[in-house]
Amino acid sequence: MTTLPDLKGFDLAGADVTVWVFKTLTGKEGTPRFTGHWVGITDELAHKLRETVRVALDGITETIEYGVLRQNNEGSALTIQADETYVHLIAGEVANDAPGRRAHSVKDLANSKFCVVKFVRDGKTMLAVRKTDATWSTRKAAGLIKVIFSDDELDVEEDPVFTIRPDFDFFVLEDRIFIWSKPNFESVLAYKAGHEQAFSTLKEEPEFAAIFADLRPLDVFVGSNKIHLRRAIAIQAKGHYKDAAFMGRLLAQHKNMSLDIEFDAQGRIVPTAETCRHIFLALLDHRLDSRLTSRIYDVQSTEPVS
Repeated sequence: MTTLPDLKGFDLAGADVTVWVFKTLTGKEGTPRFTGHWVGITDELAHKLRETVRVALDGITETIEYGVLRQNNEGSALTIQADETYVHLIAGEVANDAPGRRAHSVKDLANSKFCVVKFVRDGKTMLAVRKTDATWSTRKAAGLIKVIFSDDELDVEEDPVFTIRPDFDFFVLEDRIFIWSKPNFESVLAYKAGHEQAFSTLKEEPEFAAIFADLRPLDVFVGSNKIHLRRAIAIQAKGHYKDAAFMGRLLAQHKNMSLDIEFDAQGRIVPTAETCRHIFLALLDHRLDSRLTSRIYDVQSTEPVS
């Protein structure tokens, strides 16, 4: 398995550099379709990109295994197996750098969703991926007067200007992805669409549906909200709803835990718009009673202490 030392040890200085820009469409069942063009760059820009990525990688000091509710900090990166994502579709695109795939006009670049800097050295490929900002959208530029400062005065800038931000969202090396910006990673690789499909599957699971008198309020609560979708998938991964003893304790203790949850005569949860948040807290086991302060807290993680 590829590790952080492997990523940081990649020979950027000796690598060939190519820049790709991508547009995205959503195919059947939420599967993304990536269309990429490679862009000619100067030696000066190639050098700048090598240095920028090197600085970014130097700033990563630790890794955290990706989880739908986990977050990284400024010095860490989330990691996930590449084959758990759609990144292979991007890798397949950038592997084909035929002349016909080269960008020849502003139209090929404008309104792109993300850009990829490809580094190749000794048969290995490393990708640095960044979601594009407003400078890549012709719609954002419409109606604006673009100017540059030259020879001590402002002048009209006729040529299009694009910006590659130095803080890349994630890096791909062989079988691993190292994620600095989780929201942009999920946006680029359509993870939200995957979560929506997973939530639909969860609702169809008999053991999950059986603990509720009505799933419709839960549907409204989750909707397409990215955070609620993550939490729903975490509920599925933990599987507490499958544990009859856990559900029995929830029924018996929910009032003592200050959980605003209603149950019907059959012991099923009756969700409402007002109680869905507490239902999720309970099924995630994220409301805990501290023995030290005798207070009840909502927590973000229930990672066991070894």
